[in-house]
Formats: sequence, structure tokens, C-alpha cells
Amino acid sequence: IGVMSKPKPLTRKDFDKRFPDDDACLEHMKLIRYGEATHCESAKCAGRVAKYYRTKGRRSYTCEHCGHQIYPTAGTPFHASRTSLKDWFFVMFLFCASRNGVAAKEVQRQIGVTYKTAWRMCHLIRLYMGYVDGDYPMGGHGSPGVEMDEAFIGGKDKRGEEDKMVVVGMIERNGDIITRPLASRKAWYIHMTMDAWLKPGTRVFTDEAKHYVHAPEKFNVESVNHSKKEWARGDVHTNNIEAFWNILKRGINGTYIAVSSQHLQKYLWEFEFRYNMRRSQHLMLDTLLLAFPRPR
Repeated sequence: IGVMSKPKPLTRKDFDKRFPDDDACLEHMKLIRYGEATHCESAKCAGRVAKYYRTKGRRSYTCEHCGHQIYPTAGTPFHASRTSLKDWFFVMFLFCASRNGVAAKEVQRQIGVTYKTAWRMCHLIRLYMGYVDGDYPMGGHGSPGVEMDEAFIGGKDKRGEEDKMVVVGMIERNGDIITRPLASRKAWYIHMTMDAWLKPGTRVFTDEAKHYVHAPEKFNVESVNHSKKEWARGDVHTNNIEAFWNILKRGINGTYIAVSSQHLQKYLWEFEFRYNMRRSQHLMLDTLLLAFPRPR
């Protein structure tokens, strides 16, 4: 019996074959949001099942019975944009194919738009990645445990100024990650984050930071002492969250250079999305495209 090979991520050649032009992209949006046939919402049809045909010269489809039109891009970042659907899909592909992020300058060079347009596209895609990925409380009794740690991210690292932001991260072993910017590294903010995102009874693996010493009693906190070169004690370690910080910092420092506090969460969502889909990289683009809610 042959061993099934792991599906490969989408390549540029695969992307161009699947989405050769705007018409193919619009047809894809129509199929995933409405299907081949759907109940017409017009008063004339009153819910009658109808097929919709492409409207010439518009991003819409027309009911075969009454002429009612549907707009597959309604409620998406593409709807009011003059940028082509193919370009939007391609930039989403870049975000899914990249490991270290996609700079607005790179988007500007790739599709020939202004920097302002490229930045807005990247901003909306990151926002949407956060929406698609979602965050849910993790851990609990029977969970393999959650690693928790903080990192200093962003800022321009000016001499004599401390403008980096505190980010707390929580990774469930063999599961997902949640990251949140914090106003401060004080214990109260850390404990509030634990209450919000960790289920009672969770084993929490941390380093020797003092704010975990008096963590809420409903969590079982176990720590390793990095200052004494203790990196692991049995299954108690923070290796997974440390590895994520390396990926995040490499992307922000190498690709984005500087990130403001106003937009930091969006960049975190971008890296969260890719990490949480690390075992299904070939489905990243489809996941983004399938998740657009149907307009009501």
C-alpha cells in the first residue's frame, strides 16, 4: 500500500491556472457564496430557486426569472475597490505563501498600484485573517498544557527611547496560538489575560517571571528558570512559544522593519493565521476565500 504524500502548498503556477483573470475570480466568489442555483430574494420570485447569469459589464449576476441582481463581492474588501479581483486574490496568495510576511512595498512592485493602495490591501487582508482564524479559550482539564510567555515587539528602537510593545502569547501544545498586545507587563494584565483565554484547570508552562508566581489558583502554573540555564524539566518548557517569537520577530524586523502600536494586533493576527494553519498550508487560500459570509 502506497503512502499518501503530504499535499503541497499552492504555487504561483497553480494560482495562475486556477484564477487566470477577473472573470474566474468573480465566478469563484459567486459559487462559494451562492452556489450554482439559489433562492431568489426578490419579491417577484419570492424564494423561487433560480440560476444566475453574468451581467455584462458589471460585477454581478442576474436571476434567470425576474432579473434581480446579486453581487458576489458585496460585504467583502473587494466590493468598493477599483483594484482588480485578480490582484486582490494574488495578494492574498502572497500572504498565504509567505513565511515572513508581505510588505506593502512588495505588493506595490508586484501589481503596480500606489503604495497607499498596497498598504490598504495588506491592512484589510490582515484584518480578515484575524476574523477567519478566530480565538477561543484553550486548555482545561485533560489538555496537554499551554505555554505562555511575553515578548517585546515593534517600535523603531530609537536610542534612549523604550517604544517597544509588550505582547503576550499562549500556545496550546499541538494546538493553536493566541497573541495579544498588553498595556503593561504588570501582573494584573497577565492575570487578566489568563482569565480571558485559559480554561480553569489548565497546566500553564512559563519561565521564571515573577508575575506568574501569584497567578490565579484555578491554573496549575509550572515554570523553568532560564536565568539558571534550565530550559526544560520533563514536559515543562516554553520551546514552542519561543520558536513562534523567533518567527514573528524575524518577520517584523526583516520585512516590516517597524510596526506601530495602532496596527500591531493586525500583524499578530497575520502570523497567528499562518501558524494555526501550519499543518494545512495547501488550504490557506481556500480557507480565506470560503469564509466570506453571504450578504444579508
